[in-house]
Amino acid sequence: MSLPICLCQVIALSILFISEVCLAGKEIPASFVFGDSLVDAGNNNYLTTLSKANYDPNGIDFGSATGRFTNGRTIVDIVIQALGSDELTPPNLAPTTRGSLVLKGVNYASGGSGILNSTGKLFGDRINVDAQLDNFATTRQDIISWIGESAAAKFFRSAIFSVTTGSNDLINNYFTPVVSTLERRVVPPEDFVDTMISRFRLQLTRLYQMGARKIVVINIGPVGCIPFSRESDPTAGNECSVEPNEVAQMYNLQLKTVVDDLNANLQGSRFVYADVFRIVYDIIQNYGSYGFESEKVPCCSLAGKVGGLIPCGPSSKVCMDRSKYVFWDPYHPTEAANIIIARRLLSGDTSDIFPINIRQLANLKLNT
Repeated sequence: MSLPICLCQVIALSILFISEVCLAGKEIPASFVFGDSLVDAGNNNYLTTLSKANYDPNGIDFGSATGRFTNGRTIVDIVIQALGSDELTPPNLAPTTRGSLVLKGVNYASGGSGILNSTGKLFGDRINVDAQLDNFATTRQDIISWIGESAAAKFFRSAIFSVTTGSNDLINNYFTPVVSTLERRVVPPEDFVDTMISRFRLQLTRLYQMGARKIVVINIGPVGCIPFSRESDPTAGNECSVEPNEVAQMYNLQLKTVVDDLNANLQGSRFVYADVFRIVYDIIQNYGSYGFESEKVPCCSLAGKVGGLIPCGPSSKVCMDRSKYVFWDPYHPTEAANIIIARRLLSGDTSDIFPINIRQLANLKLNT
């Protein structure tokens, strides 16, 4: 490529950078998404993995099966639209996620992934958090080369980063049926949680070192209440599986301390702790008051006492009214549940998200 053409591209991208972050006088922050299938926007479509959702009936209310593990939008989709964006954050592995498009943000999330690199190996390929950060490092370097270090630092300082991970480290690692039985006898849950927390602290710190300043950290939800866990635990009866929820809360308690420590020690940062466990557990316990009719049986099901044995697929039965179900499939919420979660993260008080909510975070002006 000749130098004049290269310079023209840099100038064009710089102009686009200025226009992309401001629409009708309102700043719309770029969104950089890390995590698992709860927020995957289609990265796993490009992997050799059992953890895929790019087939019907997934996306039945989205218009097509994009690789999102739900009937419609994910939580991050709903959040970025609520903040004013008319486009959803594109998956990093999509060949179209290039050039000026990345200045609106990129989604690096991968179904089956976790904090630990051993998590999700039964699925085949997946992009665990360390690799997602590697992919962001590549994007970051591209942006710096386009708009310069100073402008890039300002850009990343105003962007919102979100990390939704940890669930697979429990349900597809420590609590994997049959496979993990021996490990649980040897490794107490306290030790496993300590390993998760130590690794995740390093990952969040690395994200800060690469320029992230506004970081939403999603805790682990009540994984013992998903249809898969109810199905897998013969002692659960008609209730949630107890032990996965207890370990999730053990992890969440330590994670809250990590978020507090990072806020205190990483200058100019604002880490936000999102208590999705509390929000989702409230929805499950009070599902009727939220307009749901089923909190145990997923909308898309095939086999099992609560339909939680087999992932959603073309041969599954699909409910007629998805708005009446908390769960879409054995693992993931419906769009209706995601809307409630997203609204509480956007505008909730400190019992849902601490120390500020996402709207306040988006409007926050941080010092360099």
